Amino acid sequence: MTIEEEVFQRTKMDLKKIRQYGFQKDQNLYKYSKNIMNNHFRIDIEIKKDGVVKGKVFDLSFDEEYTNFRVEGNIGAFANQVKDEFKKVLKDIKDACFVQKDFIYEQSNRIAAFIKEKYEDDPEFEWEKFPRYATFKNPNSKKWYGIIMNLDKNKLDKKLHGEVEIMNIKLEPSEIENLLKCNGFYPAYHMNKKSWISIILDNTLSDEKIMPLIDKSYAYTIIQNNRKNEWIVPANPKYFDIEKALKEKNTITWKQSTDIKRNDIVYLYVAEPYSSIMYQFKVIEVNIPYEYQDDNLKIQKIMKMKLENRYEKGKFSLNKLKEYGIKAVRGPRYMPFALSEYIKKEEYRKELS
Repeated sequence: MTIEEEVFQRTKMDLKKIRQYGFQKDQNLYKYSKNIMNNHFRIDIEIKKDGVVKGKVFDLSFDEEYTNFRVEGNIGAFANQVKDEFKKVLKDIKDACFVQKDFIYEQSNRIAAFIKEKYEDDPEFEWEKFPRYATFKNPNSKKWYGIIMNLDKNKLDKKLHGEVEIMNIKLEPSEIENLLKCNGFYPAYHMNKKSWISIILDNTLSDEKIMPLIDKSYAYTIIQNNRKNEWIVPANPKYFDIEKALKEKNTITWKQSTDIKRNDIVYLYVAEPYSSIMYQFKVIEVNIPYEYQDDNLKIQKIMKMKLENRYEKGKFSLNKLKEYGIKAVRGPRYMPFALSEYIKKEEYRKELS
């Protein structure tokens, strides 16, 4: 690993800040120079559009590139001084112009962003010995459903070399057996190979292929917690008047999330101006073919739901949901067990009053 790679790993360039810092654009590069060590040396930094940083040090007394500080092993006090000054400049640029990322590779960061959007779970870096290993866990059951690790490819396949990040997820043994026949899947690294599998995060597989598999792994954390499948699903009154629909009948059809099954419970969260859970449904039919697409929505299948309960506007508001770890409802997500119990107790209390 070069000095530049070490300093800028897990970072992303902020183009606006690069320009503010003093970098000048030259074709497809951004360039910056700074004299060091009483103007006896000059550092030239080039940054590509993809954020890759390369630096050179020039000895101005001889007008030639100085490379001794890059030699491995014992390089001497003077070369070490140059190296320290070089790293100091790089770190200042990183702090001023780059944003820290959780992972080294772009696909890893995209997957983490998808998980954050869907489940609102952040990666947890739990091991001091392995600072770039991150777990994803269900906050209710505390069970892992994913682990991202960086390692050499030869730990997956002796024929391969070079660093890569992988994600371990849990799946049915029969599915693991089938996936291992495909590119991008490997026997689970450091996990039970019968129930876990490693996915290489180098864009061999598309994000769209990986995310449904993560959903399946996540579902294991619900089963292990002995919970019913209960969901919170968002509804936007700007696009659909659900109250009007329920006046006509007590069943409605709705876009189906991949994981929702027959007899699951759906709590419908109605967005602004209500911003609260207002209905409880029971899913009575799933996987109904339906083709629809516009600028805001794409539907391939729908489900049919029967109304079970109505709730007062604002009673189970977003502020109340935040007390149970729900900061926003952007898509279908599992209902936290504690929130489900709270709603049931509140409704029981209402019946007794």
